[in-house]
Amino acid sequence: MGESDHKKTHGGRRPGAGRRFKYGEPTRPIRVPRSLAPALERWLSGNPPGLGPELGRLCRPALAPPPLELLLYGARVPAGFPSPAEDHVEGRLDLNRHLIPHPAATFFVRASGDSMLDAGIHPGDLLIVDRSLEAVHGRVVIAVVDNELTVKRLHRRDGRVRLLAENDRYPPIEIGNGVTLEIWGVVTGVVHAL
Repeated sequence: MGESDHKKTHGGRRPGAGRRFKYGEPTRPIRVPRSLAPALERWLSGNPPGLGPELGRLCRPALAPPPLELLLYGARVPAGFPSPAEDHVEGRLDLNRHLIPHPAATFFVRASGDSMLDAGIHPGDLLIVDRSLEAVHGRVVIAVVDNELTVKRLHRRDGRVRLLAENDRYPPIEIGNGVTLEIWGVVTGVVHAL
């Protein structure tokens, strides 16, 4: 009996075989350096690298949700005196596309405390954070300072780096010798309930 006479009993595609859809949809393999695989697995599980379990539950990657297009009226609503309403629909607006231009690099986190009130960030607000944007002077960022998570305005001048609060009651955080700073992303939006 030659080798070609043996019936192949393994390998190849078989109906009903393989892993079930853990995420509720088909998956696809991607190549990741072995050293980064544990961090990526923690990130996908909702526990981003560097965060403890409590903070990890607050951060979730923004997956690409299906579009949800709602009506967008062309009329501007004055904040002063009322004016007659217009019955003109400008089109449809998908908040996912409007607020999240880089879904793979975006996550959400809830704000706590009142150090950023003057920037329009209140306790409990949902912050939209984009990791793909460069953290330049003047941007509001999510930072880890000596292993503590904070949201502040990045200030870079004359070789000095500081994190500024948007509330006069809080002093700047000076980033100097012995202080570790890691920028997690740039805050691009705030979801604030009235």
